Amino acid sequence: MAYQLYRNTTLGNSLQESLDELIQSQQITPQLALQVLLQFDKAINSALAQRVRNRVNFRGSLNTYRFCDNVWTFVLNDVEFREVTELVKVDKVKIVACDGKSKYEIRYK
Repeated sequence: MAYQLYRNTTLGNSLQESLDELIQSQQITPQLALQVLLQFDKAINSALAQRVRNRVNFRGSLNTYRFCDNVWTFVLNDVEFREVTELVKVDKVKIVACDGKSKYEIRYK
């Protein structure tokens, strides 16, 4: 099963809103909408694992951290993100990190 973290992104929220509209207008069933969301979870996790190669360095003060169910959650204060020539400063950031390497191969039909 793929992580469902990306459902709360702009893309994930837009997909969910579109699926809700299709359900309301009875163009698709709730079961089909769930299958679409599960496929989205698999596809976005796979694409990010295989295609994204950018690296960003960051530095900040650790506020809190937690490790539960193989998921790390960090909350940092006064964070600086650096990517080659760009610098971005933020007051607070929450980072959720999951194991990107799965024991199971993702197969598409």
